[in-house]
Amino acid sequence: MNNNELVLEGKKYVMNTYGRLPMALVKGEGSWVWDADGKKYLDFVGGLAVNSLGHCHPKVAEAISQQSKKLLHCSNLYWIEPQIELAKILVEQSGLDKVFFCNSGAEANESAIKLARKYAKTKWGDEKYEIITMKQSFHGRTLATLTATGQDKFHKGFAPLPQGFKYVPFNDIEAFKDAITPNTCAVLLEPVQGEGGVYEAEYEYLRKVKQVCEDNDMLLIFDEVQCGLGRTGKWFAYEHYGVMPHILSLAKALAGGVAIGAMLAQEEVASGFQPGDHASTFGGNPLACAAGVAAMTAIEKENILDNVNKVSSYFKEQLMVLQEEFKMIEDIRGKGLIIGVELGQDAGNIVDYCKDQGLLINCIGGKILRFLPPLNTTTNQVDICINILKQALSKEV
Repeated sequence: MNNNELVLEGKKYVMNTYGRLPMALVKGEGSWVWDADGKKYLDFVGGLAVNSLGHCHPKVAEAISQQSKKLLHCSNLYWIEPQIELAKILVEQSGLDKVFFCNSGAEANESAIKLARKYAKTKWGDEKYEIITMKQSFHGRTLATLTATGQDKFHKGFAPLPQGFKYVPFNDIEAFKDAITPNTCAVLLEPVQGEGGVYEAEYEYLRKVKQVCEDNDMLLIFDEVQCGLGRTGKWFAYEHYGVMPHILSLAKALAGGVAIGAMLAQEEVASGFQPGDHASTFGGNPLACAAGVAAMTAIEKENILDNVNKVSSYFKEQLMVLQEEFKMIEDIRGKGLIIGVELGQDAGNIVDYCKDQGLLINCIGGKILRFLPPLNTTTNQVDICINILKQALSKEV
């Protein structure tokens, strides 16, 4: 079937929950994808930060193939070898102590919210339940995680929302302090806001947030679903700040393209969960965890973090050259290979033109171009992106 045929079939049978482009991707290799008409694209959306090693990385594909011949699924009533192996990797890399596996970023954040409340109530009393989150944040689309998300547009139509969430401006330590009450048990934030516009936490801000948590019997939760696992040039974004969270959520890049999520916690906090408090039928299944082991091993053995730092520096330099030529570029921000380019006008036409020229990029908030290329992207591929982007910007002048 070609693009048009698949689009018509999709509209007939699939719920309308995405504003999809009129194309179907059917094949991927590295940083490249092909649609059903055979057209080739450079993918700088990267599955929205999922395809950290590009499409169909050989080590990940081989791990999936081998595991599929041994054991696809078994219940968490039993110990699962690949799950234990992946948990060990995450604990050793993060410095946290225990891991809970699920299937997505929303589920990882849901787990973090539940653990924070359960632990706080056990340790500090039943009145501890409020969680402070940041305006312009994004934490998922379950009822609890969309409520935690500090953007009104995600709340519309879903009231009544769960109680116990407050929102404060990002990078405003005084607003954070003012929001704390005797009921506050935790703060949940992204070290780099992704869906909110690619905004980084300020260095001193995160350090002060951690101190405030310690002074007020509160837990610090970092959502690194989008910015974690090498995206910023370190394994975890919080490493840039020297601030260790009590709880950490991960997903997207964790298994190189296979659906998985994880919530990590310090030993004492993790003890807040006991059998029956939380679970996930498919969480930590053998197939996803085998893919995760392969993806995490590849990031380390293939020096992916070094590549992120090299390529991201080059990418930003080339974007700044474009900014000198095109005054519509108002800001370039981000850390590593999560990059936002804010324009002084609607960016939709830019995205469409780039797609027509064989480059896939993403627009958030109407005016912000977001780039989430695979972490093993090359400088040559950055050049291709820059050349097409320059053409697109020229059309808008």
